[in-house]
Amino acid sequence: MRILLLLAAAGLLAAPAAAQKLGARTASPDQLLGEEAAADPLAEADQIAAAAAAHPLGAVENPIRVGGPEGARAYIARLRCADGSRPQVGARSSGGVGAYGAITERYPLDCGAAAPGRVTLAFDFYHEEHVERQPAPGFTLDPR
Repeated sequence: MRILLLLAAAGLLAAPAAAQKLGARTASPDQLLGEEAAADPLAEADQIAAAAAAHPLGAVENPIRVGGPEGARAYIARLRCADGSRPQVGARSSGGVGAYGAITERYPLDCGAAAPGRVTLAFDFYHEEHVERQPAPGFTLDPR
């Protein structure tokens, strides 16, 4: 108890929270959170997609956006090799962080003697609402 009295006398103990008076707000929430909070999220997403489009579709820098593993399987099922056949699909593996800030998954695909031969495509599983309508380079996409 003696120590508490000494600390209080020296001004080293803070007043209870109820006794502390908060000042008026001096900054807006956007200022407190930074300019990124004020940015339009849709415009930012468009900028990211435009930057990713500078790379081939299916590269880690421009992963194919799908809704989970089911979306990746559905996209791969629509891919056709140059001879019209479906590519053989290998085991999935992690592909590192993609253009959209999420871990990508890689699928090796093999068209045999047909173009594009053996390739590995990167997929970003966190785009439930997106349906990719473009084929990866060297493939065609069944429209079904």
